[in-house]
Amino acid sequence: QIWEGLTQRFHRVIALDFVGFGFSDKPRPHRYSIFEQASIVEGLVRHLGLRRQRINLLSHDYGDTVAQELLHRSLLCQCSGCSLLLILSCCHHGGAGSTSFRGRPLCNNRFLYSILQYINQRKKHRDRWVGALMSTSVPLHLIYGPLDPVNPHPEFLQLYKKVLPMSTVSVLDDHISHYPQLEDPTGFLNAYLNFINSF
Repeated sequence: QIWEGLTQRFHRVIALDFVGFGFSDKPRPHRYSIFEQASIVEGLVRHLGLRRQRINLLSHDYGDTVAQELLHRSLLCQCSGCSLLLILSCCHHGGAGSTSFRGRPLCNNRFLYSILQYINQRKKHRDRWVGALMSTSVPLHLIYGPLDPVNPHPEFLQLYKKVLPMSTVSVLDDHISHYPQLEDPTGFLNAYLNFINSF
């Protein structure tokens, strides 16, 4: 529902399903990892001929942590020029990766359990991924739905602002939850484009 608005603003818009999600392959058994997903994004960028092109990252939930890993990699490679991505901005919604209050997954389905291992990865690599957000000079933004059960209000927002005071935040209407791009596409798109137009 936000696709048309994005394509009107940007020269090119790319969306992908991560391995294990949507219409992508779901290999079993498989150890799903944020590192693998970030490498897949880099592979896609290379495949599309977009190496060293300036890119705005817009991520949701699981993708927030993938975006954080991409930020980490770009920070490591800034001096050497080896980074595939020149990240221009980063906007999270439906969570903000390792800054969130997430517990251990309880799941009997082996496939879902293997996908949900990213929650444990967030805990294990919190310093790496939150550190990337804290260290980057890339403009950061959070679009937040106050009814998001994954990131409870107001605790999550308070923690986010404390950890990342340099990030800007858009808080949507009180009835918006975990999928603001579906629940309020106009409000979401306005919040995102206002962020993009601010720098």
